[in-house]
Amino acid sequence: MNQLAGADALTSLDPVFAQLAVGAGHNLWGLTHLTLREKAFVCLTADLCHPHLDLPLAMHVQMALANGVEPEAIRELYRHLAPYVGYPILVPAFQRLTELGLPEAQDTDPVTSVPLSGALARAVRELEKVDPGLAAFTGDQFAQRWARPYLDVRERALACLVVDIFYQTLGESLRLHAELARAGGATEETFRDLIRGVAEFGLARAWAAAEALLPREV
Repeated sequence: MNQLAGADALTSLDPVFAQLAVGAGHNLWGLTHLTLREKAFVCLTADLCHPHLDLPLAMHVQMALANGVEPEAIRELYRHLAPYVGYPILVPAFQRLTELGLPEAQDTDPVTSVPLSGALARAVRELEKVDPGLAAFTGDQFAQRWARPYLDVRERALACLVVDIFYQTLGESLRLHAELARAGGATEETFRDLIRGVAEFGLARAWAAAEALLPREV
């Protein structure tokens, strides 16, 4: 992308900052081991984690739509992330999507739960040893979202890894989401690009995540 969405608005605020911000944005959009959708989802997830629901979210929604991300996929990303970033922040986030002109939700079907298996089921079993009530709630949240349409498992897991990096949940949560991403086809290079992309939103957090997730170069 030669011109990042919203660059003119940033220039009107501060031209030097705009140059720095555009350069950082080109870093993310130039990465080769993330899809265009995944790069858009990095930005949209970051907006919830701060939260940044004003100009940054407007810029990132514009970028996502310009790169072929369907409006319903943006909505599904935010539905998926609700228990990871907190349900309350999604209320103003969805209000903001409406203000930005995103079409009304196409999916209005009742939410159904899908029995858990693999890494998700194992994570819930391990959590039962710590607190059965929390494990039951977590299992219910997992069952409602990981098999839904509009996003694949890799996209969902990478978005959750963005949350892990922002919140520095670099233990069991990070390992679970990395395992799910790998099962969806992510590689070490995918993780390297993800962390490099998230560095735009906080170098110190990205550094710590790299230490936790990536093998050291010999």
